Amino acid sequence: MVEGAFLYILRCADGSFYVGTTRTTLEIRIAQHNAGTLGGYTATRRPVTLVFSQWFDRITDAIENERKLKKWSRAKKEAFVRGDLAALRQLSARRSRHPSRLSAD
Repeated sequence: MVEGAFLYILRCADGSFYVGTTRTTLEIRIAQHNAGTLGGYTATRRPVTLVFSQWFDRITDAIENERKLKKWSRAKKEAFVRGDLAALRQLSARRSRHPSRLSAD
């Protein structure tokens, strides 16, 4: 049994992103998405295109990163896929001060 897994991001036909993990090869997984055999989110948004992938030696690490990426905004995902670290940092910056740090004027 394979210990590791791929984290991957697909761009769907409607321009949205799908984030997933797989222990199979990326070619097999993308073919499954494009055939509609997996159902779910991508089934009605085909065809899909692989825009990012990363191998993790432990599947738990791949799943942990998948969960983080799924919470990101579309803009953050786009910057990540482009490799635009400056934009990613800017999009990750807190927009306002945390309520516990506001002065009680």
